[in-house]
Amino acid sequence: MPSPLPVRDGVGPTRLQVPTSGPWKTIAEYTLARFDHLDPDEMHRRFDAGEIVDRDGQPISRHTALGAHPFVWYYRDLPAEEPIPFREEILHIDDDLVVIDKPHFLPTTPGGRYLRESALVRLRLRLDIPDLTPIHRLDRATAGVVMFSARPETRGAYQTLFEKRQVTKVYEAVSAQPPEWEPGAPALGGRSLPVLYRNHIAVHRGELRAVVDDVREPNAETLIDVCGTGVSASGHAVLHTILRPLTGRMHQLRVHLAALGAGILGDRWYPELLPESPDDYSQPLQLLAREVEFADPLTGVPRRFVTRRTLDEAPIS
Repeated sequence: MPSPLPVRDGVGPTRLQVPTSGPWKTIAEYTLARFDHLDPDEMHRRFDAGEIVDRDGQPISRHTALGAHPFVWYYRDLPAEEPIPFREEILHIDDDLVVIDKPHFLPTTPGGRYLRESALVRLRLRLDIPDLTPIHRLDRATAGVVMFSARPETRGAYQTLFEKRQVTKVYEAVSAQPPEWEPGAPALGGRSLPVLYRNHIAVHRGELRAVVDDVREPNAETLIDVCGTGVSASGHAVLHTILRPLTGRMHQLRVHLAALGAGILGDRWYPELLPESPDDYSQPLQLLAREVEFADPLTGVPRRFVTRRTLDEAPIS
């Protein structure tokens, strides 16, 4: 659903779904109940100032009845944010496509406590492209190649590539070397490498982590192979793997390696959810989106974009 409000300061407006019925007489009354932590006087000021609008961009008053509009749009107040001290690198830019090398810790899109400090908002401001939109996403903890659409007119063509699984994606990960590792017979979880690992990954509303359902038909597939083993610069015995996801479920690679007994170094969510703590920039998740490859949907020309980043814990010997 297109927004009636333009991007402002690199951040798009927020859309709020409004119920068509309920115990509230007006949209303003529902909004006050929905955001009961906000100051009612300030909320009424925003309605009176015309800052809450309908799908046509027309202001909604504090007296507009509930059910008059299923959605409203508004700009969020931008909180003060601690700058993330890593910069995205532009790998490619043309009229239709922007490709970056995203650092660890930087979100792809605004969310939660990160608005300005996201790759999308940074790039919109840096490149002065308000229509910039991600074609796919990486977790905040994951570094590597991310693609953005620069023009709405051609966005669908690139998005369709991912929907039809016509993009080859390659990742790297570093894990602690499993105790049972045998160099002469490489295996994970009792399965010889390379292995096509399959299971069913589900995401439940309100839960941070994806969960594995061993009863249901597999919906997530990853081809996993060993890239190398040895000792990292920090002195750890490590396993370096190459991952080729054939599907794109949430946290798929992290879940699959954890299930095989090779949880990724720096992962605070899998296999165990660790207590929340401030970011430790010295210990990024050792997962990297290394490359994407596809036939350009506009020209048919083969395209391949490769990260310039490396994983700190990759074996050096």
